[in-house]
Amino acid sequence: MHTVRKSVAHVVLMIYVGIVLYPFLFVLFSSLKTDNQAIASNPWGWPSVMTFNNYKLAWVNAKMSVFFLNSVYISLSASLAAVLLGAAASFALTRMRFGRMSAVSGLFLALGLFIPGNALIIPIYSLLVKMKLYNTPLALILPYIAFGLPLTIVIVSAFMRSLPSEVEEAGVMDGLKPLGLFVRVILPITVPALVTVFIVNFLGNWNEFLMANFYLKSEKLRTLPVGMVGFRDSYNTNYAQLSAGIVYSVAPVLVLYAVLQEKIIEGVTAGSVKG
Repeated sequence: MHTVRKSVAHVVLMIYVGIVLYPFLFVLFSSLKTDNQAIASNPWGWPSVMTFNNYKLAWVNAKMSVFFLNSVYISLSASLAAVLLGAAASFALTRMRFGRMSAVSGLFLALGLFIPGNALIIPIYSLLVKMKLYNTPLALILPYIAFGLPLTIVIVSAFMRSLPSEVEEAGVMDGLKPLGLFVRVILPITVPALVTVFIVNFLGNWNEFLMANFYLKSEKLRTLPVGMVGFRDSYNTNYAQLSAGIVYSVAPVLVLYAVLQEKIIEGVTAGSVKG
């Protein structure tokens, strides 16, 4: 009976994996076909004539190179800043004692997790215009940092609370000040949680469309999600090149997750055990 249940579970998991992988494989195969193969003669099958020319055309002609580099710069900058600021705030909230600390923690949660981001689109737009940051990379980087901080603080704080107090006591005995204790002791130990929140923030920033569409007017500043919309409008008859553009937008995320998956799992589970 146990063997039957195990076999059924494996079959279900294989079906689930197939369902998840199919859309990506479909797009990948379509990007390696000619446009006639991708749409008319062989939309579901393996490419009869494999070509990588679609990637070159999408990268150069459709300005995917510009959109890609913009997304990397904005997403990476905002994610790193949110992780560093969130780690510093988590250290202060979990390792330092000051008045109304619980109120400060509650403020982070209330402002960041309970208020929908879409409700702040217009106020943020007005603020960016007044600060003369509209249509600049900072128009996205600063809001991305602000929206990424609450979840970052929640996850990193939970991880830091699980660390034994003896770790920081040893640092204090060695003469470390709070800044040295944070940088040289706490921060290296917190790397698994930091990697986890970095990936979460990076994925959100990489795929974000609404603010990128509103706050960046210039075509040379567009990110991949916004650029893909323009790509589709301009090249809506060439689905092979469109598929190549989609692969460009998905591949970095898959590579990043594949490289850091062990740290992600470690960061998610480590804070759940007191030790």
